[in-house]
Amino acid sequence: MNFKLTGEQESIKNTIRKFAETKIEPIAFQLDEKNMFPEEIVREMGQLSFMGLPYPLKYGGAAKDVLSYIIAVEELSRVDAGVGVILSAHVSLASWPIMEFGTENQKEKYLTPLASGKKIGAFGLTEENAGSDAGGTETTAVLNGDYYILNGAKVFITNAGYADTYVIFAVTTPGIGTKGISAFIVEKEWKGFTFGTHYNKMGIRSSATAELLFHNVKVPKENLLGKEGEGFKIAMMTLEGGRIGIAAQALGIAQGAYEKALNYAKERIQFGKPISRQQSIAFKLADMTTKIRAARFMVYSAAVLKQEHESYGTESAMAKLYASDICLEVVNDAVQIYGGSGYIKGFAVERMYRDAKICTIYEGTNEIQKLVISNSILGKPKKTSSENTAGNTADVAAKKSASKAITGNRKRVIIKEGTAEEKVHKFLSYLDSENMKIESNSAVHLGDNIGEADRVCSIGLGLASKDDLPIIQELAQSMGAQLGCSRPFAEEREWLPLNRFVGISGQKFKGSFYMAIGISGQIQHLGGIRDAKIITAINIDENAPIFSNADYGIVGDLYEIVPVLNRILKEKGL
Repeated sequence: MNFKLTGEQESIKNTIRKFAETKIEPIAFQLDEKNMFPEEIVREMGQLSFMGLPYPLKYGGAAKDVLSYIIAVEELSRVDAGVGVILSAHVSLASWPIMEFGTENQKEKYLTPLASGKKIGAFGLTEENAGSDAGGTETTAVLNGDYYILNGAKVFITNAGYADTYVIFAVTTPGIGTKGISAFIVEKEWKGFTFGTHYNKMGIRSSATAELLFHNVKVPKENLLGKEGEGFKIAMMTLEGGRIGIAAQALGIAQGAYEKALNYAKERIQFGKPISRQQSIAFKLADMTTKIRAARFMVYSAAVLKQEHESYGTESAMAKLYASDICLEVVNDAVQIYGGSGYIKGFAVERMYRDAKICTIYEGTNEIQKLVISNSILGKPKKTSSENTAGNTADVAAKKSASKAITGNRKRVIIKEGTAEEKVHKFLSYLDSENMKIESNSAVHLGDNIGEADRVCSIGLGLASKDDLPIIQELAQSMGAQLGCSRPFAEEREWLPLNRFVGISGQKFKGSFYMAIGISGQIQHLGGIRDAKIITAINIDENAPIFSNADYGIVGDLYEIVPVLNRILKEKGL
């Protein structure tokens, strides 16, 4: 292979580098600090044909090779890795499966606006209980006439909320593992498709990452991507190419950090000379550039193999594994070269240090990459008889259900049927059976310690307005409870003080009664209530994880349920 770029590739590299340095670099600190998705930057990237670099002109693309696209991800990530992954997720994960497996109508309807940059794409595979093990997918799509009815949730989705088109994976045939998973093209505006938590991440903060929530979403039959049961194959093939994009992102971060450190080392004078002339620093720089060169050869080689339609799965795993590992090493050395300044916000290497870590995790952890590589060397191990029957027995299903509960063995009595009043009466009867006496508080004191409280009512993002908080305060008072909340409710919306949020990094509740209202129930929150004696929930989404972790729950709109609950408690004289 000739590792020298062609004239066209050099031109693309220089164009994107100039764009990144003039348009993105001046606002990179702001994007990171404010967790801001760069909508105008992405719009310009579409106008400049970055968003469809490797796709044909007939579908709105730029008709360039895969390596040119990979260079684009690298150059954007050299300045801001968050912008780099916006492009990578859009091109590799959302657009590619439609190009590879879509019908001509699907390509015209969905790929063309994606490749032209008029719309943004996203890829939805990961779930709370299906990360590296995609066979644990729990989102379902049930065929009903001309539509599949989609229910479930996806987590950690890049471009979520800003993307218009989503490639979603769901179980169409239960009980047969990965062979029962299918892929679908889903549009943002469809009824029942909403977004949950927008994650407050350590790094790549200019990219949006959030939950996808599906509640009886009607997906037309013609939006099935490929055939039923091909979803797992589509996902794995998509990720093989996506890993080259992540490897390019890691390469770009490393290159950017190295360049910053090199320039700083030349300018910083200690002991009468630039620190770059101190052997310890000079040798660090030598190691950094050597690692980057080796990683670049691996990344570019995988891209060329993909372009030539040769087998590239193992090579993409190797590139992703090595590039992300050396990226961590290079940014660590860059921060060390900067010394104390490298630990201060405002210096790019501090941001790059935080950005680098995710490259070893998403689109297949590096442990999974080693599994892919070792399987290519040794061959896949044969499945045992128990593995072949997994998912087909009630025992396995029961164990799977139990494993979903972060809060331990809960009763999971969920009230779905009836009017709001009927649901509330039934709910209170369950509390009576627990011999739980409800005594009203005269007031809710936000200064009290949740960790020492016996009862807590917590509110989440299901509350639409801060002006509606009094109905939750009234309920807390009626239940004799303190007022708590989810982390986003306090940190992002700032509707309650930070000492009110319950979770792993917040308050830990160990009392007798906990009620989660409009809280979906993510790991961070559930970890803070695992020791509660009784956990209850009110949520409009019957598939919300909170219900798998609760003793009793009501499926319903909190704006319908909570006022009724307040009224009945008052009528009871409580």
